Amino acid sequence: MRLTTIRKAALAVLAMGLAAGAAAQEATLRLVSAFAENGIYVQRLQPWINKFNAEGKGVLQINFIGGPKAIPTFEVGNAVKTGVVDMAMSTGAFYTNVMPESDFLKLTQIPVAEQRKNGAFDAINKVWNEKGNMQYLARMVENQPFHIYTNKKIDKPDLTGLKIRITPVYRDFFQSLNANVITTPPGEVYTALERGVVDGYGWPIGGIFDLNWQEKTKYRVDPGFYDAEVSIIMNLPAYNKLSQAQRAYLQKQLLALEAENGFWTKYAADETARQEKAGIQAIKFDAATSKAFVDKAYEVAWASAAKQSPEVAARFKPLFSPK
Repeated sequence: MRLTTIRKAALAVLAMGLAAGAAAQEATLRLVSAFAENGIYVQRLQPWINKFNAEGKGVLQINFIGGPKAIPTFEVGNAVKTGVVDMAMSTGAFYTNVMPESDFLKLTQIPVAEQRKNGAFDAINKVWNEKGNMQYLARMVENQPFHIYTNKKIDKPDLTGLKIRITPVYRDFFQSLNANVITTPPGEVYTALERGVVDGYGWPIGGIFDLNWQEKTKYRVDPGFYDAEVSIIMNLPAYNKLSQAQRAYLQKQLLALEAENGFWTKYAADETARQEKAGIQAIKFDAATSKAFVDKAYEVAWASAAKQSPEVAARFKPLFSPK
């Protein structure tokens, strides 16, 4: 009787030890979004997080903390750098305060799958590791060109006299078009348009309906330029703490996330049609003017990049550009 009791107790202790070992092997990563929770980017990320957690039990989990109400948009990069959170979904334009090179990601003109093959991803991570204390994990948005949206019609690429809301993404380009530029968080743009504080703004082809900006927007200037970059970044020490199995699992799920990027091409077409239906008129230039407009966007941006960080810009440009 006593032996049976001892045996049972021993088995219970062993089971507890195995459970504790399994729990110790599982890690939870805190993730925050620089974008609002009701927006398309978080909507696309949530199913991925659910799948990640369902398949990662005992290995790796993600705790989604929330959007800008948890950590303000322009503070997210520093929160990742300092380890306040482990991961973030953001765009480089929102953490240029951590490192100006983050804004260079808009200049990629090749798919993320090719960036992984041609050395671009490794080059990015060398800079992110050294300057940002971060690991650049995955790019989850592609084929989302930026546009100028305005309430005043223009007949040429000239923004003289217009007050345009900007982020670092297009500051230099819009200034080269003679705009008066104003920086505000996305959450303040609707009111700024309503009160006439700004005449327009820069934004990708998608997402304006998430913020109801279509109510205060009359025109979209075509063609688009650059490519909106939304990516997953991670605190470098937190990344380095992961076991080999955890890192392999994370990489598997990140590649699965990038494999869904084909969604964005159709989304861009759908959003263009939706804008037209909402009464937003497209301003189009002739072929030569359109080409010059886009060429100028890249020339200005690469010149600015070379001024900010010559060595990094020189390293990135051939890796980001089509052959």
